[in-house]
Amino acid sequence: MLDRLGRAVVRRRRVILAITALFFVVAGAVGGGVASHLKTGGYNDPSSGSVQAAELLDKGFGAGASNILLLVRPTQGSLDDPAVAAAGKALTDRLAHEPALTGVVSYWSTGAAGLRSKDGTEALVLGHIDGPDDAVMKRASAIVDTYTATSDGLAVRVGGSGVVFDQITKHISKDLAVSEGIAIPVTVVLLILVFGSVVAALLPVGIGVLAIVGTLLMLRMIAAVTDVSVFAMNLTTAMGLGLAIDYSLFILTRYREEVANGRALHDAVVASVRTAGRTVVYSALTVTLSLAAMLVFPLYFLRSFAYAGIAVVLLAAAAAVIVLPALLAVLGTRVEKWSVPFLVRRRDKQGTFWGALARGVMRRPIPVAVLVIVGLAVLGAPFLGVTFGSSDSRVLPPGTAARAVSQAVTTDFDGARNDAVLVVPTAPGFAAGSADLSAYAARASALPNVRRVESAAGIFSNGARISDGQPQSYVAPQGDRSYVVIIPAQGPLDGSSQDLVRAVRALPAPVPVQVGGSSASLVDTKSSIAASLPWAVGIIVLSTLLLLFAFTGSVVLPVKAVLLNALSLSATFGAMVWIFQEGHLSGFLHFTPTGSLETTLPILMFCIAFGLSMDYEVFLISRIKEEWDRSGDNQRAVVWGLQKTGRLITAAAVLIAIVFASMAFSGVTTMKLMGIGLSLAVIVDATIVRGLLVPAIMRLAGRWNWWAPAPLRRVSARWSLAEDSGETMEPRPATDARVSTGVR
Repeated sequence: MLDRLGRAVVRRRRVILAITALFFVVAGAVGGGVASHLKTGGYNDPSSGSVQAAELLDKGFGAGASNILLLVRPTQGSLDDPAVAAAGKALTDRLAHEPALTGVVSYWSTGAAGLRSKDGTEALVLGHIDGPDDAVMKRASAIVDTYTATSDGLAVRVGGSGVVFDQITKHISKDLAVSEGIAIPVTVVLLILVFGSVVAALLPVGIGVLAIVGTLLMLRMIAAVTDVSVFAMNLTTAMGLGLAIDYSLFILTRYREEVANGRALHDAVVASVRTAGRTVVYSALTVTLSLAAMLVFPLYFLRSFAYAGIAVVLLAAAAAVIVLPALLAVLGTRVEKWSVPFLVRRRDKQGTFWGALARGVMRRPIPVAVLVIVGLAVLGAPFLGVTFGSSDSRVLPPGTAARAVSQAVTTDFDGARNDAVLVVPTAPGFAAGSADLSAYAARASALPNVRRVESAAGIFSNGARISDGQPQSYVAPQGDRSYVVIIPAQGPLDGSSQDLVRAVRALPAPVPVQVGGSSASLVDTKSSIAASLPWAVGIIVLSTLLLLFAFTGSVVLPVKAVLLNALSLSATFGAMVWIFQEGHLSGFLHFTPTGSLETTLPILMFCIAFGLSMDYEVFLISRIKEEWDRSGDNQRAVVWGLQKTGRLITAAAVLIAIVFASMAFSGVTTMKLMGIGLSLAVIVDATIVRGLLVPAIMRLAGRWNWWAPAPLRRVSARWSLAEDSGETMEPRPATDARVSTGVR
């Protein structure tokens, strides 16, 4: 099939390029505005109790967890001075009349002690912005612009989760523009060093841009039928460029190899599609299935990365096996135009190092394997102590307005309702003044880690009622039910607050209830991910085993690949815990450690990094198997395969690592973690694992590398996906010095 495809591409090369140009224009025109159709939320399971509690609050009470707050300081006098109190009440009323705002309360409207700072110099005005996350952030941004000022004797700063996430989104958008401005020029320079030719270096970049623009069109189409996170565009840029470089490197290098072996230019194009193209298609399939595993999670934030990732991988592969060969067929020898002579000479000698390295590993496979495995295990050990959490204002750069307000609220206030655990009845009940409500609030206030409980029956602490509070603040308009606000002793992301959510859910209530708030959202997100994780891992592992078996005809190599990939990734995750959770290198990297990792990021990084690891595995094994099929000599095949692909895999890894590492310049900690984590995963896998551990393990396994039961061998013979070298090279004598194993 690929042979026929290659011949068709050569025959219709100009038509293909014309269609590609038309597609690029249409995709750019339609997909260019996709960002305005994407969402900024998707971090919660829609079926979770916390989401249902938020919906009940919104529909039944016209309220919700506070996501906007005004931090108010009088310019003169105290909070209780008549003039200050009048200005505070006016400010509260003004905010309450803003569109889409509900549940607006303040120190001056309620007298609640939690809305007054410990030193009595500042007070809070809290409100809830209705709507989906993207609408909340837009409204929060408008409120920041309107209310951040000093007037009527009050200095006002605006914060809250709506403002925090709006500023996170804006910082990421700005940082991505900077990272792309760094990554693309550096990538072009390195491609020139790799290829030795300016024209050849620009081809992978062109394929990457085509894949990115095509994916924007795909995302625009997907966003018309389902929610898609705006952050999926980040993955589109990084993976589109990175995978296009990977696939183009493989196709273009094979094309040069075929030409060097004496093939006619158009025949070399066909042979490249038949051989390297098969590996590219298979590699794209393995990466696609790794990313598809994120579709099992109910959080559309994760599913969005699957949508974007699958689209960009398939488009990058299609562009590499169709558009790039068409370009090669048109360019012919001009692909070497503007060559740099000393780079060409250096390129021709680069296989020597990898051949020497492979022969060294062949001589001492046991020490190499033991040292690498122990080293990776040590690096991975910190992951055993991982703590999962959610992003808060601390992921923003120091000095950011939203972060400063959040820090002031956390430090200066004795527990505020924006940190609360909310108990919402699903049926009529908890009526104001009822004995059931008083008894429930008293029991809830006696739970560990509770600062106080606010309800329509009053304010409770340590199992006793301490004041009347503001009963009507918690009652539905119909008057048949009310909700309860439980203020935790610690912040909403603290482990004790999560324990409190579980304790509240276990506490008997006189009517059915749902429990919401920030802590409940984190508990539900972790539970949802834990429930879906086995399915995602199962999809990745099973698909990898099946596809690698189809590619190699072996049952040993697929198992080896899965185990080594897991070991490699555990080292990366251990490093992420050591750096970002425990805070090592925080001064050098300019971030504030939070004591936890964002819950969704390890899942996202695992799916991406596992797919890329399999990408390199396929590149290496394809050439090893090619020589194994030709010579039947396992050691020779491993040495020859590493000699042929070591430079390519390392170059591809360095280039894609640069794309990811450019994200480390972001001021947002989560982006920093993604960039450093993925670049580290790629480099470790492409160098230490592919260059040392894989050859050592394959040397020790010997002919068992290629073992499969007889029935499976028959299946493999019929449905094999392995590269067909065809007439690519003449058989070489076993004494060929270039690939001699050096092993007696």
